[in-house]
Amino acid sequence: MNLSLKRHPKLVWIGFAVLATVCSLAVVWAQKNLKASSDPESANVGRTLTVFPVTVKPGPPTPQLDTGLKDGRGTAITAACSTCHTSTTPNVSRNTADDLFQAHRGLSYNHGNLTCLSCHNSKDYDTLHLADGHRVAFPDVMTLCSQCHGTAMRDYLHGSHGGMNGYWDLTRGPRERNNCVNCHDPHYPEFPLVQPVLPPHDRISVPAKH
Repeated sequence: MNLSLKRHPKLVWIGFAVLATVCSLAVVWAQKNLKASSDPESANVGRTLTVFPVTVKPGPPTPQLDTGLKDGRGTAITAACSTCHTSTTPNVSRNTADDLFQAHRGLSYNHGNLTCLSCHNSKDYDTLHLADGHRVAFPDVMTLCSQCHGTAMRDYLHGSHGGMNGYWDLTRGPRERNNCVNCHDPHYPEFPLVQPVLPPHDRISVPAKH
C-alpha cells in the first residue's frame, strides 16, 4: 500500500483536499445550527409573529352644554352648541371669554393670534374646521392640530412626542398613545414652566453622621 502511494503522490494530495473540504463543511454546518438554536431571531424564521396594534385615544366627544337643569330621573339636561349658536351672529374676531356670561365662563384662552372661529366651525358649531373649510369632528381633533403643528406631529409619528403606555416591542404586547388634547388644553396649549427640584438623597450623597 505504501509503495502504491509513493508511486501516486497526486492521490495523496487529492485525499487530503477532500478530507479538508468535508471537515470545513462540517464546521460551517455545526456553527449554523448552534447560532439557530441560540439566536431567537433565527429561531423565528419561517414562523409568523403576532404584531399587536398601536391605538391612539380619540379626541373628546362632541361637546354638550350643561343647562343646569335635570329631567324627572335626575339626569342633567344638556344642549348642543348649535342650539344657541344657530341664532347668534358669528364673531370672527373673538379670542376671549372674559365678557361671556351665558356660557364658556372661566375659559382661559391663549393660543397665539387665533380666534375662536379659527378652529370652531361657524357653519356647524358641533364640529371644527380646517383652514380650507373642511369639517372635522371633535374626536378627530388631531387632524386639526397637525395642520399648524407639523413639527410636533412629525415627532409624534416618530415616537418622540406624546405620552404612551404599553410595549415598544409590539410582538410582546399592544401600545396606547395619547392624542394632542389629552395633554394640551386646546384653548391654552402651553405647558406652565416647571421649576427643577433637587434629586432625592441616598446613602452616597448624604454625609455620614458621626
